[in-house]
Amino acid sequence: MTTSLPSASCPALFIAAPSSGQGKTTVTAGLARLLRNQGKVVRVFKTGPDYLDPQILAQASGQPVDQLDLWMAGEAYCRQRFYQAAVSADIILVEGAMGLFDGEPSSADLAALFELPLVIVMDVKGMAQTAAALMSGLAGFRDDLLIAGMIANACGTQRHRELIESALPPSIPLLAALPRDPALTLPERHLGLVQADEIRDDLEARFEAAASALDAAGLATALMKIAPVTFTAAQGHVPSVPSSLAGQTIGVAKDAAFSFIYQANLDLLEQMGAKLCFFSPLSERRLPLCDALWLPGGYPELHASTLAENASMREDIQRFYSAGKPILAECGGMLYCLDTLTDYDENTHTMLGLLPGQGAMRGRRGCQGMQTADLAEGALRGHAHHRSMAEGTPEPIAHGRRQRHPAPGEPIYRQRQLTASYLHFFFPNNPAAVASLFSGSAASAQPSATEEFNACS
Repeated sequence: MTTSLPSASCPALFIAAPSSGQGKTTVTAGLARLLRNQGKVVRVFKTGPDYLDPQILAQASGQPVDQLDLWMAGEAYCRQRFYQAAVSADIILVEGAMGLFDGEPSSADLAALFELPLVIVMDVKGMAQTAAALMSGLAGFRDDLLIAGMIANACGTQRHRELIESALPPSIPLLAALPRDPALTLPERHLGLVQADEIRDDLEARFEAAASALDAAGLATALMKIAPVTFTAAQGHVPSVPSSLAGQTIGVAKDAAFSFIYQANLDLLEQMGAKLCFFSPLSERRLPLCDALWLPGGYPELHASTLAENASMREDIQRFYSAGKPILAECGGMLYCLDTLTDYDENTHTMLGLLPGQGAMRGRRGCQGMQTADLAEGALRGHAHHRSMAEGTPEPIAHGRRQRHPAPGEPIYRQRQLTASYLHFFFPNNPAAVASLFSGSAASAQPSATEEFNACS
């Protein structure tokens, strides 16, 4: 006898674009705030590996924002997250990544799998009927997508809107046209949007301005026609999480310098029984009592002087490392573990000195992409996205395995119980490997490159 899995229905909308920089986040945040102001519970998801957009969207919606990626997290995980949101939400919004068809899997793949209606946001500055032609091309590229309509961003005048609307095919309605207004745009820096906590009050004004513009454009009324989507639970396919970290306290660096943290990672650690203790390497002088450390990515290069001046925190972490306790350092956290870090102004600052090497920023060019780390603890998927380089580092224990390219990915270092890499890991991809990393059970059996060299000498 086959038992059907529970299901829940909820209106849902996938907000995508022809490319990055079209205004997806502005529209998604503005719509979330508009619906929230109407008293609705809005759950927002972000496609792909992204830390900055979810911070913005969480503030706009007043609800936690999860990342969904079919390669990094898997279909069962995504399905379960959708189901859990649909149980309690009045509407679900999903913001896409890059262009609609970019990447493998793409935003289009996620929308098609879960039969989510798509709204395409397009910056129409400098074009009119051509915008309609681009929309027709996007709508006809695949036959498994439901295009609910278009939002014209940076629309100049009413006449501009009319030219676009009249050229669109009848099957693609123009749902709204947003004016060209600097008050609606979101501030950016070298890795993307500025972090929400740094500009919270300014963001509130931008959210309200975007909500008012979308309301005036009639978007909320247009969305009333969208039929609910049914999401089926994946409870039969998502493995239960063992209490592998029960009794463990994990110190998590979290402040303006270290903030690239998936909420799903924190949730998993707690589900495995760990107690999380957040601390700030910028403002606190002592390391809290803990059994393991997680130094996530962020912007240490913007705060390198403050980090260098906090000698007592540096000494505490050095003693923690010397005691052989587990440390996971990702990207910005890895830069913090090096001997020095040179910022964009070419000032060099003393860092922790746990991992030999020198970090330096390198302008606009950087490295990004999805990769798998084949660790002794198990394979763990994640991604890289950085604009820095590390030199003078020891021999890595492994390199990331790229998703679609044979070239070696990011180097992965291990010194004592420190595991460091440019990779940002998605913990739910392999809970057992994560538990081993933070308990040190597998790492203790694997000597570092330095220890191997000394043993051979």
